[in-house]
Amino acid sequence: MRAVRLTCKHWEALSKSRSFSKMHIDKIRSGESLMIAKMGMGCNLYLVRIVLGGVNEDPFIECQDRLTCKDKQTKISQVFHCDGLLLCVLRMRDDVTKYIVWNPYLGQTSSIESPYSHRPAGWNWFTYALGYEDKGSTCRGYKLLRFRDKFFDTPMHQYSCYEIYDFDSSTWKRLDITPNSSRRLPYWGGVSLKGNTYWLASQRNTGQDLLDDHIICFDFTSESFGPLLPLPFYAGANDDVTIACVREDKLALSLSRINEAGELEFEIWISTKIEAEKVSWTKFLTVETEMELHPLFNSGSFFIDEEKKVAMSYSKTFNIVGEDGYLKKLKFRERLGIDRNCSVMLSSYVPSLVHIKQPAVGDKRKQHKDFEAQGYDKKKG
Repeated sequence: MRAVRLTCKHWEALSKSRSFSKMHIDKIRSGESLMIAKMGMGCNLYLVRIVLGGVNEDPFIECQDRLTCKDKQTKISQVFHCDGLLLCVLRMRDDVTKYIVWNPYLGQTSSIESPYSHRPAGWNWFTYALGYEDKGSTCRGYKLLRFRDKFFDTPMHQYSCYEIYDFDSSTWKRLDITPNSSRRLPYWGGVSLKGNTYWLASQRNTGQDLLDDHIICFDFTSESFGPLLPLPFYAGANDDVTIACVREDKLALSLSRINEAGELEFEIWISTKIEAEKVSWTKFLTVETEMELHPLFNSGSFFIDEEKKVAMSYSKTFNIVGEDGYLKKLKFRERLGIDRNCSVMLSSYVPSLVHIKQPAVGDKRKQHKDFEAQGYDKKKG
């Protein structure tokens, strides 16, 4: 199997000096807004820096580097961020037998084999998360979660699968989680915060199963889901809700709706206290804008600068909105030199000095057989 190597010339030079790297990372954590931009279904990712500027200065976008996979046959479908690490899910039609975990700052990668030696029938879609278990002040045990959760009225269509990979032991195991008929777990869109992952979710059997009116947390230490946690606002069937994180400290929620005046209104909330079973919130920003502009949610993510009290995201242009009608539109595709028809997905990124533990050398075939013998690949999706 060909090794996948991904490089970043700018960071390669910085990472040669650990003391300088630590100073550089501390600077980024304290003020700069970095994002990873994935373009289409290709293998290229971009490191993007947003500079908001001072009172009389216009914001601008700076492309720090293009992060390129040297194996041109490798196509990245999804990217998930946790603690400076990226989990890269490869395009399904190209390879379903492995995942790539990558620290682009250090230039380190690791290939993790799927617990199956082939694609299980009917199990083409998983929800993914990357997180860690705190094992002390300086020790973290990283884990990869993937799951399917379906619950229908017909017993034969009730099925689920929850699997977790432990980086320390280099092994997969199936979690003993009983499907819950009162909740609907998400298919995508989770955010990682302090080692755990949070998703929008909903109650089942309410007549509005597809309404994201709660959040739910997966705790990587207990390897279990917490309870459904209510949102700080009412979200109707025609409202849009998005979840994000503020650097590595807080959760954020956005709500878009048509107000009584017929205007498009955005509310941004940030967490003041967060635990696996309890979250409290405060309203951060309210914005009313023109109907034809939908600036914050088309990319599936948004970003916040608490100090300047603005929210940012991509929708045809990179949009920055704030109080008192503040709106800036920045050319994004042109700045990166990409095709206008190419889809854009953004995620916040904070670099780190986390070293990726390489999988232990061993016989993977036995684990493949153990999983397949349990009959999950016989179920139909």
